[in-house]
Amino acid sequence: MIEWQATPLGELLSRSTEIAQIQPDESYKEITVKLWGKGVVLRGIASGAGLNDSRRFLARKGQLILSRIDARNGAIGIVPESLDGSVVSSDFPLFRLDTNRVVPEYFEWLGKTKPFVELCQRASEGTTNRVRLQEDRFLNLQIALPPLPEQRRIVARIEELAAKINEARTLRINTVNEMDAIMRSAVTRIDQDLRTKHSVAELEDFASGQRGALRSGPFGSALLHSEFVIEGIPAIGIQDVQENRFELTRRWNVTPEKAEELRRYTIKPRDILVTVMGTLGRACVVPDDIPRMVSTKHVWTVTIDQTRAEPKWVSYWLNFSSLVRDDLLGQGTGTAIPGLNGEKIRALFLPDIPLLDQQNIVAELDALQAQVDALKKLQAETAAELDALLPSILDKAFKWQL
Repeated sequence: MIEWQATPLGELLSRSTEIAQIQPDESYKEITVKLWGKGVVLRGIASGAGLNDSRRFLARKGQLILSRIDARNGAIGIVPESLDGSVVSSDFPLFRLDTNRVVPEYFEWLGKTKPFVELCQRASEGTTNRVRLQEDRFLNLQIALPPLPEQRRIVARIEELAAKINEARTLRINTVNEMDAIMRSAVTRIDQDLRTKHSVAELEDFASGQRGALRSGPFGSALLHSEFVIEGIPAIGIQDVQENRFELTRRWNVTPEKAEELRRYTIKPRDILVTVMGTLGRACVVPDDIPRMVSTKHVWTVTIDQTRAEPKWVSYWLNFSSLVRDDLLGQGTGTAIPGLNGEKIRALFLPDIPLLDQQNIVAELDALQAQVDALKKLQAETAAELDALLPSILDKAFKWQL
């Protein structure tokens, strides 16, 4: 390491300004660079006619690309072979690497390290929201550069360990998916068995007899986006309705006066909420200890007749029974933005069993869900540990301790 001299980036990088000859009737890949070393990815496919507003530059595989705006946030990487020939705007400068002095993969891993990102921060300047990487200052930055054989050794070691991390991450994801499948399998099996012994009834039959027991909205001018406020009465949306779990995010709120106008959309404890936009058909039961709340158009609300049905039993069926889910997700409507036909939610079939049987089933499923949640918590802790491993490995690698 003593023999490794500090090398200016300008000796390793040369600016590439190959201009793309855009044809109006052709399509072009556009690329972007994700933050914090997450890679160079496809941004989208654009028509040549839509790119004629400004110059575009050709990106070639193996080139270094960075974001002028977000290099200080780790938006730097190497163009992969799959994106060779893509186009970028002037906000994403491209550089050829002197491969006689630096291995591209070495530089890519280096760009993911905290010290290198800090160098990019030093090379950036500007006022708030206008901070940009200054190219001359960037090229004057210096890095300690080992000989090519040592660079290749470091890359090989990092990639060996990164592959093991990815393998462990894949196993973790598969485990989480299997845990989710446990609930689906259990509820579906119970549902299939019940339907061989009992008749079925529509969801509407389990709703209370009061007016508006199944409701959605408000729609149109009844609630405008401009009427949301930072603090106030929560307006419940998709983000608050998780699978069999209510999470009050307070992302959207309305004034008390507006909530009074929307009182017909008031959400009450033990109501069932079903998402009809975005992530379709997610359902949960509203807990008892909630503040005053109103719904939004993206959520259907069902008030259950609790002498006839246990709300949590209905929620389990909506979320996990494949028989119900197949019916539910086969009812999507809309074109640009898929959505559920709320009226058909009324006609979903559930086994028509006594309330006490429903409550006993819920107790069994709650116990199973608690076990699944405990395992998921352990898996989440493992995920955090895995996420911390690679930065630790890179830190050691570029301190030449690996």
